Amino acid sequence: MAFFNIALAPGDGIGPEVFEEALKVLHSIERLYSHEFSLKEVLVGGASIDETGVALTDEVLDTAIASNAVLFGAVGGPKWDNPSASVRPEQAILGLRKGLGLFANLRPVRVNPIMFEDSALKREVLEGTDLVVVRELTGGVYFGRPQKRWTNSRGRQAVDTVRYSEKEFERILRVGFELARSRRKKVTSVDKANILETSRLWREIATEISEDYPDVEVEHLLVDACAMHLIRRPADFDVIVTENLFGDILTDEASMLAGSMGMLPSASLGRRRKNGTGLGLYEPIHGTAPDIVGQGLANPLAMILSVALMLRYSLGLESEAEAVEVAVEKVIADGYRTADIAGGVQSKVVSTSQMGSLVDEKIELARKK
Repeated sequence: MAFFNIALAPGDGIGPEVFEEALKVLHSIERLYSHEFSLKEVLVGGASIDETGVALTDEVLDTAIASNAVLFGAVGGPKWDNPSASVRPEQAILGLRKGLGLFANLRPVRVNPIMFEDSALKREVLEGTDLVVVRELTGGVYFGRPQKRWTNSRGRQAVDTVRYSEKEFERILRVGFELARSRRKKVTSVDKANILETSRLWREIATEISEDYPDVEVEHLLVDACAMHLIRRPADFDVIVTENLFGDILTDEASMLAGSMGMLPSASLGRRRKNGTGLGLYEPIHGTAPDIVGQGLANPLAMILSVALMLRYSLGLESEAEAVEVAVEKVIADGYRTADIAGGVQSKVVSTSQMGSLVDEKIELARKK
């Protein structure tokens, strides 16, 4: 038996809905593999603003620091969507990433052949797509200073600052190269070196680090070209590594390869132990989807697959992680779809809770495989 502390941060919008389905799976893993998960739910985002006046309290951050892992839903919504507000729900996720030292975000994108007909892209474009985007998470424009607005005689003004250090670039690039060594040994380094000074530094450091990995092929792409090639030739990519803003945009685009943002999990990681585990934050890449809250339309698969990433990267439970992923594949193979991925004529459309229960039912079968 293994014991783990897990902080639960459902957040806002559809966050609590998809969270409920992920917990079904987590409880089954706990029972079937004789583990003990100590779960503590915390308020973040808009829910925390309503209760405490801030998106992330010191107490919640302390709870996260003391945990083995954090499961995170989504934050934000129209209620708190005031551009001039000094307190915003998104400060919760940014604060957790920074406070926990989670500098590397991994977003795997694998297109299940069973879902080729459910995608907006042609089968021949999608075939063989299996990539991971490694995104720098605690630097760049999201954290740079100054960041402010003001008004003068020329009207309203605003500034955001992109700042990076050599150390920040080096550590995230090494994550990408090390990951590539365990996959197909190819790194695509993405920047905007024709325009931005930070990107020129990025490319310089990426080139230097590549010399330490002679077994890994490296290519450099401008971010706009990468965006185009993700749609034209996604199967050519193995590991894409890039800075914060570019990674945020590219991974949302890449989600469409898998059919929906509701299919893509993510892992935010910091320093790792020798066995590869360590504190991490796990979340679906989708937002709060306020237009479908409470309607049973949300896709819980990205949240459930985020549980699998947590089991693998923070808890070191590889067999358990594979059981969750196999269970998801079995449900998809059986033709079940939530509304966002129901494109094929054979799709059996189910609700959020039904999809979660279907995956949960497959966990024990997956364990016996």
